[in-house]
Amino acid sequence: MFSGLFRDTWPSGTMSNPFAHLAEPLDPAQPGKKFFNLNKLEDSRYGRLPFSIRVLLEAAIRNCDQFLVKKDDVENILNWNVLQHENIEVPFKPARVILQDFTGVPAVVDFAAMRDAVKKLGGNPEKINPVCPADLVIDHSIQVDFNRRADSLQKNQDLEFERNRERFEFLKWGSQAFRNMRIIPPGSGIIHQVNLEYLARVVFDQDGYYYPDSLVGTDSHTTMIDGLGILGWGVGGIEAEAVMLGQPISMVLPQVIGYKLMGNPHPLVTSTDIVLTITKHLRQVGVVGKFVEFFGPGVAQLSIADRATIANMCPEYGATAAFFPVDEVSIKYLVQTGRDEDKVKHIKKYLQAVGMFRDFSDSSQDPDFAQVVELDLKTVVPCCSGPKRPQDKVAVSDMKKDFESCLGAKQGFKGFQIAPDHHNDHKTFIYDNSEFTLAHGSVVIAAITSCTNTSNPSVMLGAGLLAKKAVDAGLNVKPYIKTSLSPGSGVVTYYLRESGVMPYLSQLGFDVVGYGCMTCIGNSGPLPEAVVEAITQGDLVAVGVLSGNRNFEGRVHPNTRANYLASPPLVIAYAIAGTIRIDFEKEPLGMNAKGQQVFLKDIWPTRDEIQAVERQFVIPGMFKEVYQKIETVNESWNALEAPSDTLYSWNPKSTYIKSPPFFEDLTLDLQPPKSIVDAYVLLNLGDSVTTDHISPAGNIARNSPAARYLTNRGLTPRDFNSYGSRRGNDAIMARGTFANIRLLNKFLNKQAPQTIHLPSGEVLDVFDAAERYQQAGLPLIILAGKEYGSGSSRDWAAKGPFLLVSRTQDIPAGNYPSDPERKLGGARKKFLCFTFQEDVVEEQSKIGKAWGVYSSPALWWDWIYSLSEG
Repeated sequence: MFSGLFRDTWPSGTMSNPFAHLAEPLDPAQPGKKFFNLNKLEDSRYGRLPFSIRVLLEAAIRNCDQFLVKKDDVENILNWNVLQHENIEVPFKPARVILQDFTGVPAVVDFAAMRDAVKKLGGNPEKINPVCPADLVIDHSIQVDFNRRADSLQKNQDLEFERNRERFEFLKWGSQAFRNMRIIPPGSGIIHQVNLEYLARVVFDQDGYYYPDSLVGTDSHTTMIDGLGILGWGVGGIEAEAVMLGQPISMVLPQVIGYKLMGNPHPLVTSTDIVLTITKHLRQVGVVGKFVEFFGPGVAQLSIADRATIANMCPEYGATAAFFPVDEVSIKYLVQTGRDEDKVKHIKKYLQAVGMFRDFSDSSQDPDFAQVVELDLKTVVPCCSGPKRPQDKVAVSDMKKDFESCLGAKQGFKGFQIAPDHHNDHKTFIYDNSEFTLAHGSVVIAAITSCTNTSNPSVMLGAGLLAKKAVDAGLNVKPYIKTSLSPGSGVVTYYLRESGVMPYLSQLGFDVVGYGCMTCIGNSGPLPEAVVEAITQGDLVAVGVLSGNRNFEGRVHPNTRANYLASPPLVIAYAIAGTIRIDFEKEPLGMNAKGQQVFLKDIWPTRDEIQAVERQFVIPGMFKEVYQKIETVNESWNALEAPSDTLYSWNPKSTYIKSPPFFEDLTLDLQPPKSIVDAYVLLNLGDSVTTDHISPAGNIARNSPAARYLTNRGLTPRDFNSYGSRRGNDAIMARGTFANIRLLNKFLNKQAPQTIHLPSGEVLDVFDAAERYQQAGLPLIILAGKEYGSGSSRDWAAKGPFLLVSRTQDIPAGNYPSDPERKLGGARKKFLCFTFQEDVVEEQSKIGKAWGVYSSPALWWDWIYSLSEG
């Protein structure tokens, strides 16, 4: 990574491009602006490539220097139809990188530490800069501390700055110290919606060349941008840093699944229903590690917002990317969102010239695919997903009976193991001087949140119109339910206000609480104490309903054991009902002022109503007004003072920003890996251990090792903030590794962030056990099952275990998500794949035996595991 910092040029001859003859002016009147005309290859294979693979091919041709990208790589991509099943690796140099602050802070910390390391090695630290555009959007820090009040937004933003001032000052230093790095201040919106509405170029016009926009991002839902025809996906911070330093991504040439959409959706169906249906379908098909490319006449029926919603949840169905090629609808979206119309014309002209502009009604343009699957949009019905996984789709008509089935089912993804005689348990409590009752299925969180849905005017306006009709009918939401609205950009608030629906949302408790991810990533804030007491004392399965994209255990809130993903209108509907145990077709939401029953169908807005309001109020002018001042509108950010030195001055007293240990022993020579012998097993985990289990982003529990670290430095629980906000401090993140209260360790056979220390037999927090092993000089391993590392892209899900197990990350696993290397930060970790006899593993896990591990010095990935009496 650092080799180029100690010389001024690359090896002789490596920079000449063997495809330079393909470059020609897009417009003869502007000879200084060229593009690589792939049609001049005169290769019939190009016209049969999926459009997503054409983006990879163009990048390889444009960046071919016979050093990082070679001519053979271009040939391999051209030969995709033959090689897609052969696990051939190809390089890809994205046009840009996007980061959010939870993952962006550790990346900037690493860049600062790299500068220190380069200076220590005798190099020039000022050479450490992103070589491609890098945008960091601050959206993960704000929490729902205040809700249901007119000043919720201001109070939450004030608290955000109070808690995160040190982080923000550091990021502001980074924006000044590093070239090519832009910071989008807090309060601007959610990274993916800001990317879609503002940052996206679709086609770059830079350094005298036109070329396709493409990116990687330090958030798994970066794939949302695929809905606009921009190829992108989420990576861990380590891989993003490599791209920022000019290194290509090495990726397996992917299979591309063609997903054919046909027909028109039912008028009552939302984009959320479509994406949840597609998510379940593609999980069944199996698209791990593959691209999905959408085609067919049904695509033309979907707006860019609809497509972006579908692309956003790509990680939930397991694919690497979910690509919608650019078409006329895409071009109209660029105009609608206030992009320069002259630039839009050049975008269309370039894409047509290079064979990347799509007409979904023209089947002759359909490329070759590895496999084709189909969905008729008219078969989609209103639905939710849950209670613990986004792929577990449930039709709204089946929600009541499905939840009641889950109550008694065995503990698992679809079960809570509540004894039948306790299914109707309830607990009364006093809130705001009134008595209320909670039962299994009671809704305690209702959040309109997440770029997945708030980027879509149709579902947001649909929620607003439903709120208006509900208020007009005399319906309300119980005051103890934590309701919130966290839009993905200021544009949403703009059209909700202009259309007149905002007061009705507020009347039901859905005031704007902030512009950021908030409840979707677990920043849901505290529930009322009386509600928490009722849930815990009654051992109740309380429910969160959110318009988010993930509902893994422990993610949304520790006290909501069931969490359902739903469209914004359905979030409001379930909030009004107060329970998930309702059949909307047969049971009323409530009574109106005349004593008449009000059903959901009575207040559900029609598609024509929604589209009429959208046409009138979602206009280019509002996008221009919001985004022309996005980098300067936050006065608190503008007032921040930050140093401007080349090297960062680390504050040893800081609990947010700390120089990481990863570069301390850095040398110019590659060090060989060390063998691990007779290791103890720190954890024995099952399947579907997500990055949220490994490195949670939510609140820091008061009795945790991280809390003790902070308390010892004079902080009170009010100042703990979240794990996500403290990713710039390795000491806290090591203590937060495997700190999820829903972690199921087979050594304990219960959910807890703990393990059994051997040989003492003590039950300890995971970090405390790891520290005791390290003090004794004992190597460690972690055992895990299928889908280890699925979920959010999170580099601390790699760095944390690395620090716990004596700086080795060796995790035997059954199989992986779409790409564990990217989910877990992009590091070349040693994943070991083999099969255990299940009964043996289970028996040993129950009695906590240690395991021995032996490595071959010649082949470090050739491991043999044997039982030890430990």
